[in-house]
Amino acid sequence: MSDKKIIETAQAPAPIGPYSQAISLPSCGLMFTSGQIPIDPATGAIVEGGIEAQTRQSLTNIKAILAENNCTMEHVVKTTVFLSDMNNFTAMNNVYAEFFQADTAPARSAVEVARLPKDVLVEIEVIAQL
Repeated sequence: MSDKKIIETAQAPAPIGPYSQAISLPSCGLMFTSGQIPIDPATGAIVEGGIEAQTRQSLTNIKAILAENNCTMEHVVKTTVFLSDMNNFTAMNNVYAEFFQADTAPARSAVEVARLPKDVLVEIEVIAQL
């Protein structure tokens, strides 16, 4: 039997479909978040202010989900960043650097996609080590 544990917090947006905010697998020592888009959990609205504000909110949502499982951003070992426009990479990266220090930053992929849910500019998912 799996030790899969669903992680859920009101400090991040509720799922908008049949998925969990995150899954923890204690026996494997890993936690996987679903992609987080820049929804303010207090209002349910997409944050305004461009790629910087949207990146900050997406990462803040991830931080809250990690905290629900007693993890921090330092536990993150891999991130995937989905951008609606690769021209936003530098601005996204500047905000990303506020959450991850260069000397301990996780591995990362960043890709441009055709479209993201609710037409946001960025979506981010992470894998963390417990």
